[in-house]
Amino acid sequence: MKRMLKTAILSSALMMGVGLTGPATAQDESVYIPNLAYRTGPFAATGTPLMNGQRDYITLLNERDGGLNGVKLEYDECETGYNTEKGVECYEKTKARAVVTQPWSTGITLQVLPKSNVDKIPILAPGYGFSPMADGKVFQWAYNPPSSYWDGASMILKNISDGNLDSLKDKKIAFLHLDHPFGKEPLPLLEVLAEKHGFELVPIPVGLTEMQNQSAQWLQIRRERPDFVVMWGWGAMNAGAITEAVKTKYPMDQFVGVWWSGHDGDLKLVGEQGKGYRSISWSVPNSESPLMADIKQYVVDAGKSQINQSEGEFDSVFYQRGLMISVILVEGIKAAQDEFDVRSPSPEQLRWGLENIKLDEARLKELGAEGMLVPFSTSCSNHTGHGGGWMLQWDGAKFVKASDLLTPDRAEIEPLEAEKAKEYAEANAPWPVNEECSM
Repeated sequence: MKRMLKTAILSSALMMGVGLTGPATAQDESVYIPNLAYRTGPFAATGTPLMNGQRDYITLLNERDGGLNGVKLEYDECETGYNTEKGVECYEKTKARAVVTQPWSTGITLQVLPKSNVDKIPILAPGYGFSPMADGKVFQWAYNPPSSYWDGASMILKNISDGNLDSLKDKKIAFLHLDHPFGKEPLPLLEVLAEKHGFELVPIPVGLTEMQNQSAQWLQIRRERPDFVVMWGWGAMNAGAITEAVKTKYPMDQFVGVWWSGHDGDLKLVGEQGKGYRSISWSVPNSESPLMADIKQYVVDAGKSQINQSEGEFDSVFYQRGLMISVILVEGIKAAQDEFDVRSPSPEQLRWGLENIKLDEARLKELGAEGMLVPFSTSCSNHTGHGGGWMLQWDGAKFVKASDLLTPDRAEIEPLEAEKAKEYAEANAPWPVNEECSM
């Protein structure tokens, strides 16, 4: 593969040097990777740094390396405003050339999921989407590495119980969540674990129109006096909840969020008063890493980034998580290039690449991103990787890593994944299953 690429690049360069014209050269090839982005609407404050990170990693490869194995990566955004209907429109608009689709919403993912078997385009939903998508035998075209929502819920409970969920018996856990498919996603697992381990689960939904004014929800929390509040929030909901928690003097060290509820900007609103708040995360920012040095040199300082440097976006959790999301995608593309000896993989070839990712510690170090992403690998039957995560804690000014690597209780989760995957396939019959997948 490497020999073929070097030959193709040299030939292309020679042709350009003598000014030849004619059919497109290898340099004109590209890999089209659209993103169903949301830089507008109620979730823009959290969506924007994530999209900036995704864009900047692709820009880095194009600027520093001339692309991936000599092929330019064509990053494109279609604005959805986090609206499911607009998201489906963006999917239809971009699918003709797309090698992958990135829905960026659990609601959009659920709408696109049935189309995947027909259109044969991989769905990449890192850390979000429908948790049973981990079952690659049933969901052949969908991927949600490196950890699913059910993995995240399991790790949160493991952390607040010091590794023994039976210690939560007779305790009360409020589940403050966005009243949206995203917010409801962990409920099936939480309900099973509450019954098994004897804790009381109190679901408290937050409507889309209530995100910035949660007085009713926090009045209920004051009445319920829960031992912990677990938040499945996004966008403006997070800022509203954190502000209300401070206002009502809820103990911040008993307040824990999913990885999408760990946005620096939300905690900066309350500063020192937010000290102790935690968020599970499968990524950790490290602005001193070799990767970030290259991002600064080739992208930010070169004026090719859209980040807001005055607000410290470069150092933020979400910007650097966006970088890691593109790292995951690019590793899948690279795996497909190497396996099929091609420059621009087809969607079906990328499907193979995404289920043959091996982002171990050695590879992350090679990429200059050591410690910035949980190590994980995928397979035809395991489309998530289940790499685990760390607790990040707000120290009054920034998020810092506050735990060793946490791992989900897969023995608890796998039976539920299998059950819900089977239910989904039966409800959407005829649904093709990959019977050849054995590992």
